[in-house]
Amino acid sequence: MILILYNLALLAALLLGAPWWLWQMATTEKYREGLGERLGRVPSLKGRDGRRLIWIHAVSVGEVLAVSRLVEALGVALPHSMVAVSTTTRTGQRLARERFGADRVFYCPLDLPWAVGSYLRALEPRMLVLAETEFWPNLLSGCFRRGIPVAVVNARVSDRSWPRYRRLRALWRPFLGRLASVLAQTERDAARLVAIGCDPKRVSVAGNLKFDLRAAEDTEATRTLKALRSDNRLVVAGSTLEGEEAALLAAWSELLAADPGPGPGLVLVLAPRHPERFESVATMLDQSGLRWVRRSACHGAPKDTHEQLRHAELVLLDTIGELASVYSLASVAFVGGSLVPAGGHNPLEPAQFGVPIVMGPSYQNFRAIVDDLRAHNAIRIAEPDKLAQILVDLLTDREAARDLGERARQVFSQQAGATERCVAVLTALLSSGQAAERAL
Repeated sequence: MILILYNLALLAALLLGAPWWLWQMATTEKYREGLGERLGRVPSLKGRDGRRLIWIHAVSVGEVLAVSRLVEALGVALPHSMVAVSTTTRTGQRLARERFGADRVFYCPLDLPWAVGSYLRALEPRMLVLAETEFWPNLLSGCFRRGIPVAVVNARVSDRSWPRYRRLRALWRPFLGRLASVLAQTERDAARLVAIGCDPKRVSVAGNLKFDLRAAEDTEATRTLKALRSDNRLVVAGSTLEGEEAALLAAWSELLAADPGPGPGLVLVLAPRHPERFESVATMLDQSGLRWVRRSACHGAPKDTHEQLRHAELVLLDTIGELASVYSLASVAFVGGSLVPAGGHNPLEPAQFGVPIVMGPSYQNFRAIVDDLRAHNAIRIAEPDKLAQILVDLLTDREAARDLGERARQVFSQQAGATERCVAVLTALLSSGQAAERAL
């Protein structure tokens, strides 16, 4: 009954929203890309060669990064299966294709009965693995009816989404209670997942896959910055949202004024979270009066662009998938989404490199990680009016900054191992022949 009501509500929403969706598809490329796959056209997965499929769904860039080592480790542990990855967003799709190869990456179908059914019939996955809490009733129900076990890795319920899940727990319980395994990030997440309907016997704490992030290889951005800006200190501001770039530019003048010089100069690297904002941030930089250059302009760039980069005060990182490696060059890292009330982004990317980290006061999306870093005095939390001073302190007291970064690296290292724990549970689940319970 719940599934019927859900599909009726979904149909009503599609009918009412059809004019808006048609307009978006006509005017915006990101809504057209992958539309056929989203509506149920199943792509051909080359190289499958009759192997059974392990389907991992990672919504966007953050989830793709989190499951990167899991995809690799499952491939090693299950050599007779093919591990394929779906995403929801365009940016996630691009990064997944770059990391895993286009032949095993596809767009996740919309949660429409016919689209989901097409995928499950064609792919016949041996298991569906969801990253975090990407729960879709038709997808879950379709797997349950076919006896396909569904596992969740890196599962969490953020402070922001917790009230909504709690209010709707009666609707979620029939689906979540049939999950084969739920591997939570923290004890708090595990308790919340049980409270909204997951079977407590199937919920365990495996840790956060993002502690296993590794940026082992340089990207073109890091190679370019190291070659052309080796004599400078970089302040890398990653995953920034609207309002934060303006705050960072306002603070930047104070940093330049406080820079003791002579010696290596300061360079700000701005990495907006969403690609659709690259142009608006570029317009802001044009109006700022600062000397700046786009990272994308340095791809096979001529000599004059290299000279612009050499003398720039600011670099706009307008590419996807390079931020983690650029953090490795930072003297200080600011993690965005935290000066504005958005819940913050992942501070582990700079932590793995021993870079001193600064965040704003809004970090509830990564509360457990930030609390752990704070408990070890391995991060600085800055109110908007204190941001400039905290950055100045870390840039001028290099010993204190080095110690702060090293403590962050230690926290990162101590928390690693979630990938191995997830692989152990997933392979045991498959070998035991355990299947999801059939839907009512």
